[in-house]
Amino acid sequence: MTSSSSMTRREVLRWVSAGALSARFVTTHAEGGELNVRGPSKSVAAVITAYREILHADVLVGKILEGWNQDGGPGPNLTLASMYLDQSKPDDLGVKLAEKYQVPIFDTIEGALTVGTSKVAVDGVLSVGEHGNYPWNDKAQHLYPRRRFFEGITSTFEKHGQVVPVFNDKHLGPEWPDAKWMYEKALQLKIPFMAGSSVVVTYREPDFAMPMNSEIEEAVAVGYSGLDIYGIHTLEWLQAFVERRKGGETGVAWVQCLLGDKIWRAVDEGIVSKEMLDAAIAVVPKSPIEEMRSVRNEDTALFLFQYNDGLRCAVFMLQGYAEGISVAVKTKGQSQPVAVNADLRTQPKYPQFAFLLHGIERMIHTGKPSYPVERTLLCTGILDRVLTSRYEGQRKIVTPELAIRYSPVDYPHAPRPALPL
Repeated sequence: MTSSSSMTRREVLRWVSAGALSARFVTTHAEGGELNVRGPSKSVAAVITAYREILHADVLVGKILEGWNQDGGPGPNLTLASMYLDQSKPDDLGVKLAEKYQVPIFDTIEGALTVGTSKVAVDGVLSVGEHGNYPWNDKAQHLYPRRRFFEGITSTFEKHGQVVPVFNDKHLGPEWPDAKWMYEKALQLKIPFMAGSSVVVTYREPDFAMPMNSEIEEAVAVGYSGLDIYGIHTLEWLQAFVERRKGGETGVAWVQCLLGDKIWRAVDEGIVSKEMLDAAIAVVPKSPIEEMRSVRNEDTALFLFQYNDGLRCAVFMLQGYAEGISVAVKTKGQSQPVAVNADLRTQPKYPQFAFLLHGIERMIHTGKPSYPVERTLLCTGILDRVLTSRYEGQRKIVTPELAIRYSPVDYPHAPRPALPL
């Protein structure tokens, strides 16, 4: 493997033109050194809700089976040992690929983790509890069985007296009591545990990382789509920037969800800085609609929250106007905010998931999370409490349970090509 610092221009051009997005994802500034891992391949069990084309199982597990770009090329240093499919049909992609690559499918989570033996027979677990036919609650949370999956995983660990690293796709829970239970269970059993969104490691436009120990004064994010499904993406995107502030993460003191005219009243009255909103809006992809205030639907909302150290943040969910995710951050002494768009690409095969898988791969090989699960835990709690505020008449909710402290790590996002084409 050639390091990025010694690549020739010809090598870079060949890499970019071939679309080998992850084959040279090497860094020397991430905690722990290079992201690419060497040595014998590690085996993983995949615990999945549904496995069809372009679902999360496809763009995560599919990269283990068929390479980073899912074209038969190079892939992670992982081997898929088994699968558990919670919901499937005979013609589903997961069933077809399991047959093609001779991966056994088990009808229990324990079976998948033991691969039919009397011990935990894999080096790691991917829990992909996203997509499928599952109920919703009154707060508009999609009740994916992430806790049930984790209960199955951890009960297997306890039965056989062995733990291995676990990755939980997207947020924990999704309801707060379940998220808290999952986190505490992982601590109790000393499980190397990661969770979260692919958005935090995607490409950035411009290519910017908030310096560690920044004195952040304001931050505003813009998101789109459903409040549950993409609210978590937007919150984790914002959190990946603000967690780097001076003093580290201290948790959130209160949250509130505003709807309708109250959203724009908060801007007009200076509760949220118009300058910050304008900066975030300027870099995010948008629909042709000229006036964002005219968009009114069930997925238009303003999330307000204040951290325990006094930092206030806002997330504007603007489905029907915004068509992407962005953040604007202003630090002490800075005349203008820095605004960054999350560059979410579809080709080849949703590459942000390749960079997410790099972090998972690294954890499974080292036994140490690549970045703190507490980030996802905190964002899960914010989202749950925001949706509670929305359901309970937009009231402000004090959140002592979200006094979640952690120190961020300098884990990189997806790199831009070193040289232009």
